[in-house]
Amino acid sequence: MEAYTGFAAVYDIFMDNVPYEEWGEYIHSLLKDRGIEDGILLDLGCGTGTMTEKLADYGYDMIGVDNSEDMLELAMEKRMESGKDILYLLQDMREFELYGTVRAIVSVCDSVNYITEPEELEEVFRLVNNYLDPKGVFLFDFNTVYKYKEVMGDTVIAEDRGECSFIWDNFYYEEERINEYDLTLFIQEDGSEDLYRRYQETHYQRGYTLEEMKELVERSGLVFEAAYDAVTHEEPTEKSERIYIVARESGK
Repeated sequence: MEAYTGFAAVYDIFMDNVPYEEWGEYIHSLLKDRGIEDGILLDLGCGTGTMTEKLADYGYDMIGVDNSEDMLELAMEKRMESGKDILYLLQDMREFELYGTVRAIVSVCDSVNYITEPEELEEVFRLVNNYLDPKGVFLFDFNTVYKYKEVMGDTVIAEDRGECSFIWDNFYYEEERINEYDLTLFIQEDGSEDLYRRYQETHYQRGYTLEEMKELVERSGLVFEAAYDAVTHEEPTEKSERIYIVARESGK
């Protein structure tokens, strides 16, 4: 089943523990340190638009790209509420197209881990390089092999939030370095106190090492600039669970 269909409706409820405010400040600081305080910025894999909205608060002209129609519908509802001038595009990041170049591209919340074939991720990075202004900045984060293997592993997570609940069965296949999580969702029907609709989704993400990411960045034509242990300015360690990478546009 296509990922983020039934889950899209309750995604923000279950992600309310994600420190979006802190992440937004961190991303803005990395961009600001590199002289990018305004202009057009692309949020690649924007989901429901929470981070897109926060970056718009900093004065960027935002574009959001995602391949889930259900997630983008929620993003556009937020846009209506905030009144922000954000352009949302329903596109696969492996073949996204823009009308022109942008000052910076960000891809956060481990969106790139959904690209499970290294060759396809290299193509994403090539497209990023193509659509960046000269010397533009690409900032993205990813979950590490350590996180999938040692932190998540083969576990079961369940949460009940009243109007919705989920069971998350997580499996990590070490040889393939693929993390599979099977979601079973129970979402309360509108106007009913005791009727819930059941949804099932399966998501796959690939674990990458920092060395692999560096190689893919450089092979794509981008210039690797820095890597940080999230959300710090420290170098990553063997136990880093999420790493941020900063790269620059090089000649097209």
